[in-house]
Amino acid sequence: MGVLSGKTAVVTGASRGIGREIALKLAEEGAAVLCVATNEALLREAVTAIESKGGKGAYAIADVSKATEAEAVIEKIVKDWGKVDVLVNNAGITRDNLLMRMKDEEWDRVMEVNLKGAFNLIRAVARPMMKARGGKIVNISSVVGLIGNPGQANYAASKGGLIAMTKSVARELGSRGITANTVCPGFIDTEMTQKLTEEQKKMLFANIALGRFGKTSDVAGVVAFLASAAADYITGQDIVVDGGMTM
Repeated sequence: MGVLSGKTAVVTGASRGIGREIALKLAEEGAAVLCVATNEALLREAVTAIESKGGKGAYAIADVSKATEAEAVIEKIVKDWGKVDVLVNNAGITRDNLLMRMKDEEWDRVMEVNLKGAFNLIRAVARPMMKARGGKIVNISSVVGLIGNPGQANYAASKGGLIAMTKSVARELGSRGITANTVCPGFIDTEMTQKLTEEQKKMLFANIALGRFGKTSDVAGVVAFLASAAADYITGQDIVVDGGMTM
């Protein structure tokens, strides 16, 4: 019996990387997990991975930046499984460029997916969670939202905004037993970091106290904790998972 036995969860951006690992971890802990993304083939693989380990999974194809599609995701989990206990907003994109060269569409699209997408899901899930007088909302931000990064003004703004929005959500919904927290990963071993050269990695490691990149499981473990009853008295917080990079 896992710590999330009997719970249902929605994980966006669940087709790969950190999101996929979160979905697998929540399922391992006993939750039925609805995986959400735009790539059906990868979503099918994620659900297959969940089921191969004895978990319960399903998927929904959605662009979370569109309110109607976000609402449909919540409607689906409530219809199919009767409730929604956990929402993990992990969907995110980058459109990196120097500020002076950044196009309007590069700014707008990042804000639409990373920030508005989370808003759309939170707004949709608020009513069923309030009715149930309980729920866990975990938003995946980034250390870039805390310290910024050259060439990522749009991404940093979206992730910093996500932290601020989470605190407001925590204050609004706390009286109904709903918690809202952010997790801020640093450099995690994913497809993106695997493309870095050894010299680039060496430079990054010099600023990380633990001297290495994190694993997707490091982030997933924190999310599972925040989604569990062990974190019932934690809300409005930013949990940084960066190996000591920003301390």
